[in-house]
Amino acid sequence: MDEEKKGISATIRRAEHFQVILIGEGIIVGGIAGLVVLLYRLLLENAGRWLQMILDFITGKPLWILLWFGVLVLLALLVAKLVDFEPLISGSGIPQLEGEMIGKIDQTWWRVLPAKFVGGFLCILGGLALGREGPSIQLGAMVGKGASRYLDRGKTEERYLLTCGASAGLAAAFHAPLAGVMFSLEEVHKNFSVSVLLSVMSASLTADFLCTAVLGTDSVFQFTLAETLPPEYYGLLVLLGCVLGLLGVFYNWFTLKVQSLYNHIPGLSTAGKILIPFLLAGVLGLVAPQLLGTGHSLVEELTAGGMAAGTMLFLVTGRFLFSAVSFGSGAPGGIFFPLLIIGAFIGGIFAQAGNWIFGIDMIYLNNFVLLAMAGYFTAIVRAPLTGIILIFEMTGTVSQLFSLAVVSICAYIVASLLKSEPIYESLLAGLLKRRGEQVKESGEKILREFVVGQGSAASGKLVRDLEWPRDSLLVAVKRGDRELIPKGSTRLFPGDSLVVMADEYDSADVIEKMEKICVR
Repeated sequence: MDEEKKGISATIRRAEHFQVILIGEGIIVGGIAGLVVLLYRLLLENAGRWLQMILDFITGKPLWILLWFGVLVLLALLVAKLVDFEPLISGSGIPQLEGEMIGKIDQTWWRVLPAKFVGGFLCILGGLALGREGPSIQLGAMVGKGASRYLDRGKTEERYLLTCGASAGLAAAFHAPLAGVMFSLEEVHKNFSVSVLLSVMSASLTADFLCTAVLGTDSVFQFTLAETLPPEYYGLLVLLGCVLGLLGVFYNWFTLKVQSLYNHIPGLSTAGKILIPFLLAGVLGLVAPQLLGTGHSLVEELTAGGMAAGTMLFLVTGRFLFSAVSFGSGAPGGIFFPLLIIGAFIGGIFAQAGNWIFGIDMIYLNNFVLLAMAGYFTAIVRAPLTGIILIFEMTGTVSQLFSLAVVSICAYIVASLLKSEPIYESLLAGLLKRRGEQVKESGEKILREFVVGQGSAASGKLVRDLEWPRDSLLVAVKRGDRELIPKGSTRLFPGDSLVVMADEYDSADVIEKMEKICVR
C-alpha cells in the first residue's frame, strides 16, 4: 500500500510540471518523427517515379511484362511476411493508434517502425492505391512511444508523446502543421487541454520545419482559384454538402464490406489477400495506369481544366474500387489521401453537372474540387475542423473558409443523421473484435484531463453529487491559471479541466464514463 501511495504521489508531483516538460519532449519527438517521415515521404515519391519508369519500359514487351508480374508476386509475399511478423502494421495505422490511446492495444514500437516503413514503400512501388498519411501518423506515434520508453516515462506522458508523434507525422507528410495539431487533438487524443496543445504544437512545428528545410514551402496541391464563389452559388454549397454526406456514408460502408469479404474467404492467408491487389495493380498498369499509386498527379490534371466528364467518372469509379480492394487486403497503407483524391473528382463531376443543369461557370471548377475534398473527408472521418484546416494548408488558399465550413457542416450532419460511424472508429472496432479486445494489464497509473462542457452533467454540480467512475480518482480541478484540490463541496463550472487518475487497464471504461459526465 505504501508503495502504491508513493507511486501516486510521484505521478501527481510530475503532473505539476507537465507543460514545460512536454514542450521539450514534444520538440524532441517532433524532430525525430519529422526526420523519419521525411525519409519515408521521399522514398514513396521515388517509388512512384520508379513505378512509372517500369511501366513505360515494359509496354509492348511480353517477356518483360511477365517478369514484372513475377516481381509483383515477390513484393506481395514480402509485404505479407512483414504483416505476419507484425500484424499491427496492417492498414492505415490510425485505428491502431486510437486503440493504444484507450488502452486496448499495446504496439511494440521497435517492430512496427521498420515493418511499416518498408511495407508501405513496397506497396506504393507495386502500385497499390494507398496513402502515406496513415503510415506517417503511425510512424510518428511509434517514435513518440520509443522516446517514452527510452526516457522511462509513465503511461500518462507516453500518451502525450504518442499524440505528439502522430501530429508530427501528419505535419511532415502533408506540410500541414496546423492540421497535424488539429487531427491529433480531434481524432487521436480527443482532448483540448493546454498541456497537450502546447506539446503537440511544438512537435508539429518542429517536424514541419525540418521538412520545409529539405522540400521547400510549396503546398501539396499546386492549383489556383481564379475567383471566389459568388453569393448566388451558396445554395449549391448545401446541395454539395448533402451529396458528399451520402457518398461518404457509402464509402464507409463499402470499405468495411470489402474488408469483411476478405476476412470471410475460406482458407485465404495473409499472402493470398495481399496478392490480390498486387496482381490487379499489374493488370491496371497495362490498361489504366492512372488508377495506380496515390493519384496526386490526377488532381493537378483535373484542376488544369479540360478533363471530360466521362473521364472524371471513370477515374473516380476506378480509384474508388481499387482503393477499397487495396486497403481491404490489409496491406500497409492509408485511406486518408486516396479519399481526398476521390473527393476532388466528386467536386469536378458536381461542377460539370452544375454547368449542365444550373449554368455554373466552369471557372469555378477548382473551387468545387477544393470544397468537395474537405466535405468528403468530413463525412468519412467526422473531423470537420481537421478537414477545413488540412485543405487550406495543402492548397495554400484561405479565401474559401466560409464555403469550406458550410459544405463540411452539411456533410457532417447528413452522415450523422444516417448513423454512419466515423471510419477510423469502425476500423478500430473491427480490429478489436478480431483481436478479442486484448488489454495488457500493467496496473500503471495514468492521468487524463476532461473539460467540463456547457450543459453537461458535471456543469454547476458539486463533486459529491456526481457518480464518478469506479477505480478512478479526481486529483485536481484546473480553473484558468489556478489548480484546485477537489473536495466534495467543490462546484464545477463549464471550462473546468478535471484531472482524473486511473489504472491503465481501467482507462478505457473511465474515459467512456467521464465523457458522459463532461460532454453534453
